[in-house]
Amino acid sequence: MDSALTSVGLPIALAVVMFGLGLSLTVADFARVARTPRAVAIALATQLLLLPVVCFGLVLAFDLDPLLAVGMMLLAASPGGTTANLFSHLFRGDVALNITLTAVNSVVAAITLPLVVNFALDYFEPTADGVVGLEFGKVVQVFALVLVPVVLGMLVRRASASFADRADRPVRIVSGVVLVVVIVGTIVAEIEHTAEYMAAVGLVSALFCAFSLAVGYLLPRLGKVGHRQAIASAFEVGVHNSTLAITVAVSVLGSERLAVPAAVYAVVMFPLAAVAGLLLTRGRAARDAALD
Repeated sequence: MDSALTSVGLPIALAVVMFGLGLSLTVADFARVARTPRAVAIALATQLLLLPVVCFGLVLAFDLDPLLAVGMMLLAASPGGTTANLFSHLFRGDVALNITLTAVNSVVAAITLPLVVNFALDYFEPTADGVVGLEFGKVVQVFALVLVPVVLGMLVRRASASFADRADRPVRIVSGVVLVVVIVGTIVAEIEHTAEYMAAVGLVSALFCAFSLAVGYLLPRLGKVGHRQAIASAFEVGVHNSTLAITVAVSVLGSERLAVPAAVYAVVMFPLAAVAGLLLTRGRAARDAALD
């Protein structure tokens, strides 16, 4: 990617996405944690603790190139986003829970993402590619990228809920366009190696996504969480914020190659999430019909 896209375009693109997220949030979304503590605790533990461990095992099992391995870990540490809310809405999940999880996760990820990425950089040591860790200044940058636009969006909603509601749809559309542009830009920047990268991380990304969607639903159900809340958890855990991962990789860490796993994941995630939603809703409908 050229320097203008890297230094200006990507941060602005992410700001639009995160601002749109903030437009849908209120302080009550954070307070709702107290009303659904089990569902929130299981989903957050799955996303923050289990997924990085599983991703680490996958990249070791497939012996990924060090930079691609770090890119996968960056993806695993990225929170869910507005796309998770959309899937939850389409497949009759508890969207209110999605919003709560996204709100909490966006705050927590500002702390946990640098920890996971620095661990991965220390372990895989992709020093030959000139990538350095998320030192204090870069951690602050990640914190600002994640939280400042969200807070601004929440302030806009607080000042004028009607304006936030009117702006929600256009901002979502822009966010979707931004996501496509970011993914395409990342792939084009590494076009000479695209086939190689797809072969290297395509299967790993698909397995990671499928596992995330599965445990995101099954673990809450094992914890006696309701079906609709488990669907919300499945999408929140299984649909990561690829735009954030790509922006951190390219704009903060300065490596297009590091962003490739997130771009590939964004491509395979949509069909996998759609299939998961169909299976979950049809399975429930079949069980309900059997009981009639």
